[in-house]
Amino acid sequence: MSNRSLVRWMAQQGFHVWLLDWGEPQPADRAMDVANHVAQLLLPLLRRFPQPPVLVGYCLGGILSIAAAAVSDCAGVATIASPWQFDGYGAARRDIGALWDAAKPACAELGLVPMEVLQTGFWRLDPARTIAKFEAFATMPDDAAAMFVAMEDWANGGAPLTYAAGAELFEGMLLANAPGEGRWQVAGRTIDPLALACPTIEFVSLNDRIVPAATAVGLADRRDLGAGHVGMIVGSRAQEQLWAPLRDWLAALP
Repeated sequence: MSNRSLVRWMAQQGFHVWLLDWGEPQPADRAMDVANHVAQLLLPLLRRFPQPPVLVGYCLGGILSIAAAAVSDCAGVATIASPWQFDGYGAARRDIGALWDAAKPACAELGLVPMEVLQTGFWRLDPARTIAKFEAFATMPDDAAAMFVAMEDWANGGAPLTYAAGAELFEGMLLANAPGEGRWQVAGRTIDPLALACPTIEFVSLNDRIVPAATAVGLADRRDLGAGHVGMIVGSRAQEQLWAPLRDWLAALP
């Protein structure tokens, strides 16, 4: 829905906004892991800008933005609902690890990790809450129900991951916590978000089921929000809770 677009709203505020679409990976891309999405796709794109850009990353995009800023020249980084300390998932890591063990052979054959695998992992984080939101849908008024359907379509309509990116996400990040333990490398450098030379900020949802607050990056400038993982981006309170504070932070950059 046009009135739920953060990108469109930011452009209306006078910023030059570019949205990176990673496209639809193919089985032939199976060996491209998360780190190589930064090194082979994101960094060459950033070099085409006439001046260092500010990177704003949502969820896994925040991890990619931090990595890009660590190995290139950026004017700032803002992360939104982005995990870094993956041990913050607690006991859920074991359940999601079991899901990956079951899905891994099929994903290896496909060369891709379908969105359904990721969504099943998200559902396992809080099954009761997932059921409750669909129960609530049954009694929603028409306008709220239309928004619910649009948000669910958006959240569930993503492209698959390459096999290597999925394996790195599940094994290297979620289970081994390589970023949080300072062992994740991109372009030959160990990535430390606290050592970035540019201004940084993170927006953390205290009600996020998919990226719990305990997994936050740990940046000095942290803004806590009350909306959930999807709601903080496109929900009814998103402009008040996230969009406007992000705009103000961007406007204050040197």
